[in-house]
Amino acid sequence: MESFEVLHLYVSPKHNYFGHHGGAPDAHPVIEQNEIQCVAGRGIEGDRFYDYKPDYKGQISFFAHEVYQALCAAFGVNGICPGAFRRNVITRGTDLNSLVGKEFSVQGVRFLGTGECKPCYWMDSAFHAGAAARLMGCGGLRAKILSTGRLCTKAKVHDRTPQPVFATAR
Repeated sequence: MESFEVLHLYVSPKHNYFGHHGGAPDAHPVIEQNEIQCVAGRGIEGDRFYDYKPDYKGQISFFAHEVYQALCAAFGVNGICPGAFRRNVITRGTDLNSLVGKEFSVQGVRFLGTGECKPCYWMDSAFHAGAAARLMGCGGLRAKILSTGRLCTKAKVHDRTPQPVFATAR
């Protein structure tokens, strides 16, 4: 059984880079949350990809804290938070690439790993020159949300086995 932690959760209400090829990025904030509401088939409430389009494969994204730490060390970067990568869930303790094509569960919410979050050239301006090249093969995980529920930070997470979802009071 593989276990990992959820360290940070982020939403961004609007796109900064998506659809801005050839132009300047926008400056919409990435907002760190203690918890997020995942809605099956729709995305994360308050995020730019919520209801983006039917059956969208990137309703939520995951990024490994270990990759963030390695990039900080490689480039001597301090003071840039992992939210700079504009991924929703920052994890520690799992190989996200191993979840591509698999159903898995985090804190009782079920997901389907649909593919790698492939890094783009924007990473060089959002984090550091050369970041996009270093992120090839480890840019994170895109997933569909299969069941509705909440994710909370720093809660211990266990296995990839789908678990029943119980209603959570707001």
